[in-house]
Amino acid sequence: MDRMIVYPGAIPLDTDILQLNRNVMVGIAALSEAVLGSSTVVDGLACTSTVPASLTVAVGPGSITTLAPVDVTAYGSLAADTTQQIVKTGINLDPVSFTLSAPASSGQSVSYLVEVAFSEADADPVVLPYVNAANPALPYTGPNNSGGAQNTQRLQRAQLQLKPGAAAPAGTQTAPPVDNGWVGLYVITVNYGQTVITASDITTLPQAPFVPFKLSSLRPGFSQISAFESSSSFIVPNGVSSVKATVIGAGGAGGYHATLPGAGGGAGGIAVSIVGGLTAGQSVAVTVGLGGVPSLSPGTGGAGGTSGFGAFLSASGGAGGEGGSASLFATAGGPGGVGLGGQINQAGAMGSDGITVASRGGDGAGPGRGRGASGPLAGFAASGFGGGGGGGGSSPGANPTGNPGGAGAPGLVIIEY
Repeated sequence: MDRMIVYPGAIPLDTDILQLNRNVMVGIAALSEAVLGSSTVVDGLACTSTVPASLTVAVGPGSITTLAPVDVTAYGSLAADTTQQIVKTGINLDPVSFTLSAPASSGQSVSYLVEVAFSEADADPVVLPYVNAANPALPYTGPNNSGGAQNTQRLQRAQLQLKPGAAAPAGTQTAPPVDNGWVGLYVITVNYGQTVITASDITTLPQAPFVPFKLSSLRPGFSQISAFESSSSFIVPNGVSSVKATVIGAGGAGGYHATLPGAGGGAGGIAVSIVGGLTAGQSVAVTVGLGGVPSLSPGTGGAGGTSGFGAFLSASGGAGGEGGSASLFATAGGPGGVGLGGQINQAGAMGSDGITVASRGGDGAGPGRGRGASGPLAGFAASGFGGGGGGGGSSPGANPTGNPGGAGAPGLVIIEY
């Protein structure tokens, strides 16, 4: 930020102070733009009914921040600067009240628009003393002893106005359009015969550029995590508008063959994505797929369930390992699930085939997979999220007998915010 330099003994000039004020304004403007951007934003300026209730509303303290020239007119002895654009903030410390009127005809309603604009104007005129070179003990009154008052402040405010629409049959009334150079904030509806305004009569315009959250509500990156091991809902916290979702489908169960070792179940698919456009308090359904259930009689293992985060992204479960009673050389491992809707969509691994010559079931797929059984034992259940269950082993010899497969593991949904 630019700074003025003064020297001992030098005669102070009015421009020393004026330029200091301008430099501070420009420095704050640069910081404001770095935080808020250059688009118009509004903070505060809450519109509320009065207590006790009446046909008057109050727009509370607040501000509007917008892009504007440095100085549209001369600032004291400093020339106007309409070429350079900076972010300026108009601040209201006191509330502004508006009194509304109900329509005069029965059955009609009228909509009022509350709009705001950045305002900058010179004010607070004062008759200032000036140096009288001929007689310093007797100062002039006003410039050249004219007695004229001069403005002493350049004020930046959030200028508010109430704009009535046309009365119309209730339910058909429309709000008036926003004026050029203004920003619409609220629409207030008043019906025939109405004597008080309540909160339900005041609607915030969807396009009103209010600051959605404050710095204290922000978190650095994705610093919080919610892991869902069963289906539920994710409620978007205050200050959060985007999350990172990782969705893992459930694993398939291992196969159970009548005479052969069963195959391993496939792993669940994976989808990963940044999900934006969320609002505080929004509820997003979280679905966690159930692990595949082994067959109690010779047959293919059950498929794993699909996991998902709302309608944004999902991951299907792995298929069950092959089993049954058909005459086969070997049983085939179950295919993995697939991710859908994510920025990263990954297919789950396929389960291993049953190994007939070793009487060994195929291993399940994925991390935490279930191991295939060797010999006349049931396959092992998967222990890690999305893993496939191991295939059942079989007894050796001339008349082998197969065994049940292991269960697939459930899916998982991870939300980082």
